[in-house]
Amino acid sequence: MSGPPNADIGPSSERAAQPRPHRGRKWPRSKTLALTLAVVAVAASAVAGASAATTDVPTDRASSLKWGSCPKEAAAPRMECATLQVPLDYARPDGRQIEMAVSRLASENPSKRRGVLFTNPGGPGAAGLSYPAVLAAFGLPKEVVDSYDLIGFDPRGAGRSSPVSCDLTPEQQERGAFPTYARTAADVTREARYARTVARQCAGSHSAWMLPHTTTANTARDMDRVRAALGERRISYLGASYGTSLGAVYATLFPKRGDRIVLDSNLGPRGYDVGAFRLVARGMEERFPEFAAFVAGHPEYGLGTTPAQVTGKFYELARRLDEEPVGGVDGSMFRGRTLDGLYADMLWPDVAKTWQALDLGKPIPPAAPPNAASSMAARLYVLCADTRWPTKIRDYQRDAAVDRLLYPMLGGSTANIGPCAFWPDTSQSPVKIGSRGPSNILMVQNERDPGTPLLGAKRLRWALGHRAAMVTADEGGHGVYPFGRNTCANDAVTAFLTTGVRPAHDKACATEPVK
Repeated sequence: MSGPPNADIGPSSERAAQPRPHRGRKWPRSKTLALTLAVVAVAASAVAGASAATTDVPTDRASSLKWGSCPKEAAAPRMECATLQVPLDYARPDGRQIEMAVSRLASENPSKRRGVLFTNPGGPGAAGLSYPAVLAAFGLPKEVVDSYDLIGFDPRGAGRSSPVSCDLTPEQQERGAFPTYARTAADVTREARYARTVARQCAGSHSAWMLPHTTTANTARDMDRVRAALGERRISYLGASYGTSLGAVYATLFPKRGDRIVLDSNLGPRGYDVGAFRLVARGMEERFPEFAAFVAGHPEYGLGTTPAQVTGKFYELARRLDEEPVGGVDGSMFRGRTLDGLYADMLWPDVAKTWQALDLGKPIPPAAPPNAASSMAARLYVLCADTRWPTKIRDYQRDAAVDRLLYPMLGGSTANIGPCAFWPDTSQSPVKIGSRGPSNILMVQNERDPGTPLLGAKRLRWALGHRAAMVTADEGGHGVYPFGRNTCANDAVTAFLTTGVRPAHDKACATEPVK
């Protein structure tokens, strides 16, 4: 797969969407990887918020948004931006309001325009204000761009939408938001001390008042407020990685508000919970053989001439860097950077060169993005508030021991303890994804996706029942539409968005040769 990052979860800290390969969230000093997260909401808000945010709006009503120029980071030809006040707490819709940043790339062909297409590049914690311009410039077919006004937004807590903070130090930002690789139970206990420190910083920050309210469910409610402000009865949606969780939650809370919903690179029905984090280790194991074959076919890298030798080099480097980091890169960061590089084939040469340098003891450039502090905090706010995480250290010690055996490349990290174990109790209940609602969802998924593995997509497909159809591509990498190379899968999404025609049954697309 290749395309812009979905700022989802993974070893790197998050970064805003830019024209680069579709990826996910960040871990220790890696690029952006996309582990993303779950669906939840305050139990009281689920009813009050749904009723408060779903009032019908006549389609002929003029937009109440005041469009103007976009901030520098989202500026692009024809892009307009606006801000909207939304409730902090949907159980108290007339109470404190927060600001949400919204963007629009209007259709240039009014005769073909059929509505609005909301977009989300992934996360959580990733800004999405510039995403419509990225999509239009780097692959979204013209017939789709003509059919919709493309709508982007920074989710609450991220970018310019009331950004949150954890008062992270430069060292913490450099370390990233993903746990270190635990080889022993003592490693988990040691990581717990760091995780508790970060959780306390978030709870003591100047934005701690947003802790209970920075959730996927509330972001979905914010989206519906934008829908109403646009004067639209229904919205179409294109969300990738964590964006699939957001889309599934919106479709659950507002089943009559969705038009054509596309979920690309799917999390399970519980979003980015503890299980989704652990599943990433499986995703790495499923994807890595393709990278190993590539490196073995390029002996100039000096990392092995067979996939088995390349795999052995991975474990050798990880052990060496655990014992003696090179230029600040330890074994955990090395694993994270490797995982990041599995998101798209086009990243493989850079990953191989990184291995080369570390093998020779040479430092490599840092990978943390300029906005790592705010995106990492926003990610934690959502991850930890969306679902309940285990709170006992022994549970993580057990899980890390199991996953080290099942998925030795990454299992010791993805099953290790993080700040969510020490998060303040916000008494929230997850939004239960189910099959009630119209059959208007198209899921698209690579079979060997390292960030959102196929197993999670199958679980979401089962939960959605008749509401969804799923197209799987016999490809590796994170993200399918519109940046991937599989024309069978891409054409299915384009047809659905432009004509409403969806495969009558789940569809499997064969692998296609690299052009």
